[in-house]
Amino acid sequence: MIRTARPADAPAIAAIWNHIIRDTVATFTTEEKQPSAIAGAMASQPYWVAEDASTVVGFATYFQFRGGPGYVHTMEHSVHITPSAQGRGLGRALMAAMEDHARKAGVHSLFAGISGENSAGLAFHSALGYAHTARLPEVGRKFGRWHDLVLMQKFL
Repeated sequence: MIRTARPADAPAIAAIWNHIIRDTVATFTTEEKQPSAIAGAMASQPYWVAEDASTVVGFATYFQFRGGPGYVHTMEHSVHITPSAQGRGLGRALMAAMEDHARKAGVHSLFAGISGENSAGLAFHSALGYAHTARLPEVGRKFGRWHDLVLMQKFL
């Protein structure tokens, strides 16, 4: 089931995100997310969660791509699913809910910033109609090595 996230979901969202931060290069950040910060962000940034048997197993959110009024119609998103819940269509359902909300909010395009090593993430976004727009070589550093960032875009 996909639903709008509530502040009470922040610890589960943080747990999913922090696994990604600690153990993968799906994000280049090394600073773990705090549930209080996520709950606070929900006041100005939309979040959705995927539930399985009343357990949050994934989330999606979007936020302005770059600062300033000239970018107000361009957003970047994050979507993450726990490994045990992958392959069941929950990521697609989260993306559909997020894109529908963004479209209704007047968003013109969505960006995905994906690690060049994340072949599953690249394939996932390609299957959803995101086009490869740029590859930024060696812009992220994590686990003692450099990583490329691939930008993929979808016009809504």
